[in-house]
Amino acid sequence: MLVGAEYAYTPIEKHCLALIFAVKKLRHYMLAHKVTLISKTDPLKYLMTRPMLTGRLARWAVALMEFDITYAPQKAIKGQALADFLAAHPIPDDSPLACDFPNEEAMQIEENKTCWKLYFDGSSSIQPSVKPNLPKRQAGVGLVFVTPEKGILRHALSLTEPCTNNEAEYEALIAGLEIALQMGIEQLEVYGDSQLILSQIEGLFKIRKPELVKYHEKALELMAKFTYITFQKVPRSLNGKVDALARLANELSDPNQEEIQVLVHRRRSLSPLFSARGKRGGGNPFTDIQTLEREHEKEWEEITQVMTTEGSNQEDWRQPFLDYFQQGKLPANKAIREQIRKRALRFVYVNNTLYWRSYEGSWLRCISKTEAHQVMQEIHSGVCGAHQSGSRMRVRIKLMGYYWPTMINDCENFSRQCHMCQIHGDFIHQHPNVLHPTVVSWPFEIWGTYIIGPIDPPASNGHRFILAATDYFSKWAKARSYREIKASDVIRFFTTQVLYRYGNPRKIISDNGTAFKNVKIDAFADKHKIEWRYSSIYNPRANGLVEAFNKTLIKILRKTIGDNQRNWHEKLHEALWAYRITHRTATQATPYSLVYGAEAVLPIEVELPSLRIAMAAQIPLTKQTQLRLQELDGMDERRLAAQQNLELYQARMTRAYEKLSRLRTFKKGELVLVLRRPILGRHHGPKFAPNWEGPYVIEQAYEGGAYLLADSNGKHHVSSINGRYLKKYYGQNYPNLSTTRQSQRKSGQQTDWADNCEAVNHLFA
Repeated sequence: MLVGAEYAYTPIEKHCLALIFAVKKLRHYMLAHKVTLISKTDPLKYLMTRPMLTGRLARWAVALMEFDITYAPQKAIKGQALADFLAAHPIPDDSPLACDFPNEEAMQIEENKTCWKLYFDGSSSIQPSVKPNLPKRQAGVGLVFVTPEKGILRHALSLTEPCTNNEAEYEALIAGLEIALQMGIEQLEVYGDSQLILSQIEGLFKIRKPELVKYHEKALELMAKFTYITFQKVPRSLNGKVDALARLANELSDPNQEEIQVLVHRRRSLSPLFSARGKRGGGNPFTDIQTLEREHEKEWEEITQVMTTEGSNQEDWRQPFLDYFQQGKLPANKAIREQIRKRALRFVYVNNTLYWRSYEGSWLRCISKTEAHQVMQEIHSGVCGAHQSGSRMRVRIKLMGYYWPTMINDCENFSRQCHMCQIHGDFIHQHPNVLHPTVVSWPFEIWGTYIIGPIDPPASNGHRFILAATDYFSKWAKARSYREIKASDVIRFFTTQVLYRYGNPRKIISDNGTAFKNVKIDAFADKHKIEWRYSSIYNPRANGLVEAFNKTLIKILRKTIGDNQRNWHEKLHEALWAYRITHRTATQATPYSLVYGAEAVLPIEVELPSLRIAMAAQIPLTKQTQLRLQELDGMDERRLAAQQNLELYQARMTRAYEKLSRLRTFKKGELVLVLRRPILGRHHGPKFAPNWEGPYVIEQAYEGGAYLLADSNGKHHVSSINGRYLKKYYGQNYPNLSTTRQSQRKSGQQTDWADNCEAVNHLFA
């Protein structure tokens, strides 16, 4: 009944006043449900579309914002008759007005949290067939259980015998009741969209078809075993999930398979224009399940770390949750207690078994660490194992229905530590170290040498090898052909072609060939105070300048020798001359100009005089001598400019090299695997031979990324090898170490190198 100024309200404002009165008195009901307002006019539109709200209209609009109210226009006049009658006949003024509602201040009501919900549906269809075969009827049922913790458990069953739609509905109801009893459920709320079945169960409809009587009696027998059970009809639109499961079981039924597993994943082919946070291009609005699982694993590691710090060493990670579900027991530590209570929301305890509800909605059985190791062993290398990677192992274990908190890291570590996976792994093409260019400051300070050959066919004089040497600063090259190359030939070559022509070098770099690595070469280097360095095996990049010169020299010879393949020794000097007068990118000069201070005069310049030849012919001899002396005085400046260009070139090479590098270093005592026959471009030998050998132990690490390896007995099968052909060996625990070794390790007397040597022995024992 209106009072005071309310009589002066406009009709639309009176509608708003009635709505405000309703939300005040029925607030605790309307907050929990979606409300539909049926009226002649829309008071919500009136309040929300006004250009300016002031006074009571503003207060009414704010009061209605916390409710979920939807306006529906009035279609039936009879439905409004009662409201119109009450509005037209208010109570008299002298009648007592009771505005109070019972339990008006109640904001929430405790519900029975132990009650499960069952949604069921049946599907029956006739499968068409090609004549003369008869059509075949198929049926399936779908069940969805909702736990008190809002967990979802889905079942799709295919019926072996054909039946009608009503029979399929009864089959779904009976199957759901039987599964609920098997899970130990005592209180159940049943929801279905079949009005006939639910009305017959409640005794409202009679059963006219004899084939439904047995189904009805079976359902009543199962219902009597529950302490509390209710039935409620829901619209078919709200029963879509179980209807889809029933149709799925109907269509996918296969008489040759007892069980068919169907997985439904969320995915999107293209990234959305706007992310979930409202930022353009900021991310994917769909939840990344693997990211959530990794975050869950990190949080669990934090809980485990806190529990270990507090001294509560649990042998089974499931025990805190089992104590919580069985006895309501929580740890004494407040931080751990809150973490366990928060994590327990994702766990379900049914039939004395702990399950974890994944982010995909499936239930995964929780297993202990011992059982997890057994599962990983079987999945990775068991009867059906394919030595898959850790990520694929994790996916397969989830499909099998198992879970433990550190599943992602455990699968990755288990796969990484598999010996067969490591020795059959692919070659790592990324560079393990940064580039270490050879730094030179003056011509003929550092030389690189290499042996080319054997060359087939040999030269006409029987020579099959070429001994080449290159200066690292000026790129000046020397080369001679030999029938065979021994240490004496190398000494004679460097004595006559290098020492007596350009002076004593500070360093010479070569590979590990027998002609270079012997006693005579060591004596020659000691005599002349030369530092003779050897590159690591199978690593031609350590002497890259000579390798580049050899490639260029072979290309020049291949293009100049013509059809006679045996006269290459006669063209060797021409190829050397062409290389010496060619402009080099690294120094921005020719090797000839850096050695002699001027460019070489070519025969074509004499035949067709160039500008400098024509000008030299007109200059007196004394003037030419002075100009030549000036060129020699400017040689130092030319060489300094070449050095600067060389440093800039090496810096560009280093930057480009580092883009393809990923730092991978090893320490003394680490276990590594060595690539088998890395010098071969193609794989030779048995088809299924491993790609890596070992493990070996790092005995010494050198500068530049080279390492000295030893086997379990301390023997060196190879000299130093570059880290490019090594990879870390992830060994497992070795419990067979002797008591003496263990005591020495505890006392600090045992070195990592010796310890890993013995570990290798036990690995292959």
